[in-house]
Amino acid sequence: MNRRAFLGGAIAAALAAPHAIEAQAGRVWLIGLLASGSPASAAPYIDGLRRGLQEAGYIEGRNLALEERWAGGRSDLFPGLAADLVSRKVDLILAWGSTATTAARAATNTLPIVFVAVGDPVGIGVVSNLARPGANVTGLTNISADLSVKLLELLNETIPALARIGVLQNPANPATAFLLKQTETAARSFGARLTVVAARDPSEFEDAFATMVKARAGALVVLADPMFLTHRSRIADLAAKSRLPAVFNVRQYAEVGGLMSYGPNLAELFRRAAVLIDRILRGASPGDLPVEQPTTYELVINLKTARALGLTIPPSLRLRADHFIE
Repeated sequence: MNRRAFLGGAIAAALAAPHAIEAQAGRVWLIGLLASGSPASAAPYIDGLRRGLQEAGYIEGRNLALEERWAGGRSDLFPGLAADLVSRKVDLILAWGSTATTAARAATNTLPIVFVAVGDPVGIGVVSNLARPGANVTGLTNISADLSVKLLELLNETIPALARIGVLQNPANPATAFLLKQTETAARSFGARLTVVAARDPSEFEDAFATMVKARAGALVVLADPMFLTHRSRIADLAAKSRLPAVFNVRQYAEVGGLMSYGPNLAELFRRAAVLIDRILRGASPGDLPVEQPTTYELVINLKTARALGLTIPPSLRLRADHFIE
């Protein structure tokens, strides 16, 4: 974020915060958080949410309480966790990811739901369309139409003439079909073949990587999934041991050893979710608030990993990178 944008946002927050507090004096809002992983693994993103809520005038312990439910990477737990939040009579549910969002949507058609990082909200049936979501749901998607093309472009620029690329997917994620279709279309445009492997939980990671190595994949694309993100260190380690240059859609993978990431800043998406939450708590209908799509993306390159893999990052990529990890 540039300095002008930061200052503008800070001034706006400072002006808005007193009004938010005044408008909701005496009320403690209870927000339910439904997410994969654990508080420790998701700390940077939840910090973004808290920062956004504070900017809007919501202070934990004063006029806000967070009721957190974490699935620990197990998608089968989401229906029960969502039902528990509904029984707690929360004012709103914030759902992270497609699986959490579909579970929340199945649990209630009256409580407002704000989702974050859902790849295909229309395709998985949680909203009618992006402009007017309808019903009790709105939120932020983390996928644009050309993101898969960009990820494969990064690989192709770094390793020209890639013949086969491995793809790690989680079939339990309802957005996977959409993401996989995008990736298959992008691969055809580069003349590359895909070896698609599945992992529904971490116990399947090693077999998935062994399959890609056996198929002689020359690189790896990891499709967006909260469970994968929770176990990002293990995935990055397996990619390194398998000598697979890997690209991801979230910078936290590159921070733990993945070669490159390209995508929106997830912490910023959570901060933006706070804006939607504020509007809903002030009386807006979720179904009338358009689903927000990413407008800015960041390219992060791990130079240490590149050296370990014997790769030279082309000057064109170095010039476009937003961050380097040494």
